[in-house]
Amino acid sequence: MKVHNFSAGPSILPQEVLQQASDAVKNFDGLNLSLIEISHRSKNFVAVMDEAIALVKKLLKLPEGYSVMFLQGGASLQFTMVAQNLLKAQNGKAAYLNTGTWASKALKEAKLFGEILEIASSKDKNFNFIPKGYNIPEDVDYFHCTSNNTIFGTQMHDFSNTKAPLVCDMSSDIFCRDMDYSKFDLIYAGAQKNMGPAGTTLVIVRDEILGKSGREIPTMLNYETHIKKESMFNTPPVFAVYVSMLTLRWIDQNGGLPAIEKKNRAKADLIYGEIDSNPMFIGTAEKEDRSLMNVTFLLKDDALKDEFDAMWKAANINGLNGHRDVGGYRASIYNAMPIESVQVLVDVMKAFTKKFG
Repeated sequence: MKVHNFSAGPSILPQEVLQQASDAVKNFDGLNLSLIEISHRSKNFVAVMDEAIALVKKLLKLPEGYSVMFLQGGASLQFTMVAQNLLKAQNGKAAYLNTGTWASKALKEAKLFGEILEIASSKDKNFNFIPKGYNIPEDVDYFHCTSNNTIFGTQMHDFSNTKAPLVCDMSSDIFCRDMDYSKFDLIYAGAQKNMGPAGTTLVIVRDEILGKSGREIPTMLNYETHIKKESMFNTPPVFAVYVSMLTLRWIDQNGGLPAIEKKNRAKADLIYGEIDSNPMFIGTAEKEDRSLMNVTFLLKDDALKDEFDAMWKAANINGLNGHRDVGGYRASIYNAMPIESVQVLVDVMKAFTKKFG
């Protein structure tokens, strides 16, 4: 029986991608060898890396002058690499927008390398909104933001115009919507939400912002190292890159980001519509800042939690419990989540209200 996977990550992937990946583990590219036992420098795997990089540029409509890397260490390592590569060694200064747990961690790591200005924060309301109306100083080396906040269910829908390089952690909403990605100077994203399994991190950088820090950067932490070696300076996570390539190919073959965004908005409208109209539930994020990827909500009467939990589990729904910092429930509706699974959850909510409301 089908399981409806609302896990926040590692998250749901397209079934055809999982099947292709499974086949490749047994016999990759007709070689009668496993994907995970061939040389990463073989022409077969180099073709995978080349296609993955090309698909990133195509889907995001990136102009010339950007480099794409598949690295390791998760978005957490990028908290350090961004600061090391972009903050000037002498009097380095950057501006950070604090919208949640991961933004807070990025800010903390950057403070090891220079002066970090927290220009706005939503911490006072448990990160249930995206700050607005803040000013970004013109003299900072870069401005850092987090586009989607998995734990708190908020998402940035507008990005500030800044004269400083714009850096964004898009770990939990990369490839979910169509917009002008050329406004960003550096994007990083862990693969395990919308792109592939855990193990690789996508980094996209405008080449002209690199090499200006004036600091000596350890070889493995220097973006220029990985650009020159085309993400092959050390052995890449071949399986994670391959599955990411398959997922990017799936997005491309299904209409690209405009089509994906249309489906994502339909799913979000369905579940948010039920939350807003159902007297037994309430959303936790401010409506104007709600996420397309992570829908957070509470039961108005927590005494009925056991009854609601029993009902959604009986419907083969998985991964619905909210993060401990928010409580309640979190329905993660990443790209590969079919709207039919969202409808199952909505039907459970309706049935629950009919029975207990």
